[in-house]
Amino acid sequence: MTACYKRIPVTTPARTIADLRRTASVDDVRKAIREAQFQRLRVDDEAAKEEELTRTKLERNFVRVCRRHRLPRPEVNVWVGPFEVDFLWREHRLVVETDGWQAHGGRMAFEEDRARDLELKLLGFEVVRFTYRQVATKPDKVAAKLRVLLSR
Repeated sequence: MTACYKRIPVTTPARTIADLRRTASVDDVRKAIREAQFQRLRVDDEAAKEEELTRTKLERNFVRVCRRHRLPRPEVNVWVGPFEVDFLWREHRLVVETDGWQAHGGRMAFEEDRARDLELKLLGFEVVRFTYRQVATKPDKVAAKLRVLLSR
């Protein structure tokens, strides 16, 4: 819904945030949500959902797998020490990284991912990686494995 203020078309804060999700970075969307809430602007629950702040189709698919299988809601694209991780269950000290071949298929990405996993392990976190193919074609198996990891 578009309204006018002094004949300038404006949208609601919730609509503005929804529009930002399509073009802005995850950090910028988070900042916009926090600022709207700080200003006590009406932001509906859908617009403010942190778990929807994903960067890729693979991450969105992973969130859907978690939701569909009623797994505990992870934090999405958050910092653990010096690393931004895809998904975090803080209370379980579990990090899940979702890896597509295009972004993680080269030697450098392979080496960096292993070094990063080791650093996260030294910080006390278990790191599990799921591929695009696993999430897309075997979501039930992904969910079952996650359920076991989260029940420890």
